[in-house]
Amino acid sequence: MSSEHVERRLAAILAADVAGSCRLMGIDEEGTLERLKALRKTLFDPKVVERHGRIVKNTGDGALVEFASVVDAVRCADEIQRSVAEQNIDVPADKRIELRIGIHVGDIIIEEDDIFGDGVNIAVRLEGIAEPGGVCISDDAHRQIRGKVDIAFDDMGSQSLKNIADPMRAWRVRLDNNARATEPAKPAIETAQPLALPDKPSIAVLPFTNMSGDPEQDYFADGMVDDIITALSHFKALFVIARNSSFTYKGRAVDVKQVGRELGVRYVLEGSVRKAANRVRITGQLVDTATGAHLWAERFDGGLGDTFDLQDQVTESVVGAIAPAVEKAEIERAKRKPTESLDAYALYLRGLARLYQFASRQANTEALRLFNSAIELDPEFASAYARAASCYAYGKGSGWFSDTANEIAEVTRLARRAVELGKDDAIALAAGGWALAFVVRDLGVGAALIDRALGLNSNLAEAWFYGGWVKNFLGEPEPAIERFARAMRLSPLDPRVTRMRSGTAHAHFFLGRYDEAASWATMALQDDPDFQPGLRIDAASNAMAGRPEQAHKAVARLRQLDPAQRVSSLKALLGPYRRAEDLARYQEGLRQAGLPE
Repeated sequence: MSSEHVERRLAAILAADVAGSCRLMGIDEEGTLERLKALRKTLFDPKVVERHGRIVKNTGDGALVEFASVVDAVRCADEIQRSVAEQNIDVPADKRIELRIGIHVGDIIIEEDDIFGDGVNIAVRLEGIAEPGGVCISDDAHRQIRGKVDIAFDDMGSQSLKNIADPMRAWRVRLDNNARATEPAKPAIETAQPLALPDKPSIAVLPFTNMSGDPEQDYFADGMVDDIITALSHFKALFVIARNSSFTYKGRAVDVKQVGRELGVRYVLEGSVRKAANRVRITGQLVDTATGAHLWAERFDGGLGDTFDLQDQVTESVVGAIAPAVEKAEIERAKRKPTESLDAYALYLRGLARLYQFASRQANTEALRLFNSAIELDPEFASAYARAASCYAYGKGSGWFSDTANEIAEVTRLARRAVELGKDDAIALAAGGWALAFVVRDLGVGAALIDRALGLNSNLAEAWFYGGWVKNFLGEPEPAIERFARAMRLSPLDPRVTRMRSGTAHAHFFLGRYDEAASWATMALQDDPDFQPGLRIDAASNAMAGRPEQAHKAVARLRQLDPAQRVSSLKALLGPYRRAEDLARYQEGLRQAGLPE
């Protein structure tokens, strides 16, 4: 060990970096460089000085800053990100400069004008897992600032950081306007604690690894997992996390204990799929998230024509391990094949992979084509009809379809055929019912079909989600809130959580709870700031709650995205609300927020 004295001190370290800097440079190298220099000169550097920080070094598109106080460091990061977000309001999304910031407090080594050590490394790694425009801090930093800043935080759980030996708990700074401790309205969801375990065996099926060596076979591995989740969901004795939350872990090295905390489940099923020539091999292992213990691990081999039998074997093994008292009738129902045609099944799986991209119009169009191709191969494939109808419903919600008579007639045909063929298929009933309610505006039939789906499969988050919106349309906001809450619990990391939160905001709005509605609207916009239904309910809620500045800001962004929006055009956009007073209240809120008549 060297006897040379090493200067050390305890400090708060802020690491900042530009998200997607290579892409921005590729689009406009000189322009991006100029905007980065301006950002540093007019915003970043002054904020650091104001909060008593020292810029140790600039790293091209980032910076390393030392603070004597972690309180100053967090306040500085919060103010920088809010200011950058304000500057980006009028900037096109593909040209925005957005920062990621990580903060840690720890021991550092001082050498000339530079700093080193784990304290620095951890801050840099935390910056790497922050979202663009976000701030991520260590648990050590969080403990130091608790009760000293009026900033809200979300618990990210234990994180495995690159080149850091042990997993570390991290916290995300919540940067929405309603998260301040000084605001009277509290957030509707507290995410700082792990989700409580349900009162029955609970499981999440993580994406299986594609071992085929061909990325094009990802759809097959994903489809295998999708069907195992669906089969497990039929068991009322189990609580099964929805596919869209499980798949947020795809491509990530995960700690099953962390998954258990984030999803609120006792068990995790992991596995792999290898498809070669006409053979399929599935490996699976069931893990207890509380202890990390493996309950079983098995390998299932068969021919390509045995795909459904292999899925059945995996499902039965899981159920046998964690729910031995499951009724025989439920086992038989879970084993029913969706189609006898493997070619139709392959097309259906490809369609699901595209449909689950949600935000892309091109992906939605391709999904519709694939589902129609599956129907051509198997004209009695109920779920394919329902998913094709869903494509139209998602398209309508995103403004991609124009509600022509021909489109409505096609949705009616697809949905009714799905329901006719899938009398005991929860997915067919739920998706078909949603399309009939939202696109065809047949609320009564759609609501009844969704209720039938929930009777068959109470684990189907998708049906709870659809049911929440239909309850809003029917003028029943209290049951709507309950259904959205159930959907979010079954699928807490779902890409559709923005729409679930937006639906909850609408329900509170119709109950006259404008502060709660505004809080949920803000949360809905966290992951998608340009989600137009979220912006509309945010504007209307804040206007009715007496916060005109926030309401006007939401309308200004809404009009940037769609200059043609008017109060008079809302009826077509908002869905088939049965109560005229609900639509009138919504229109009045948006008038007060500044939306033109």
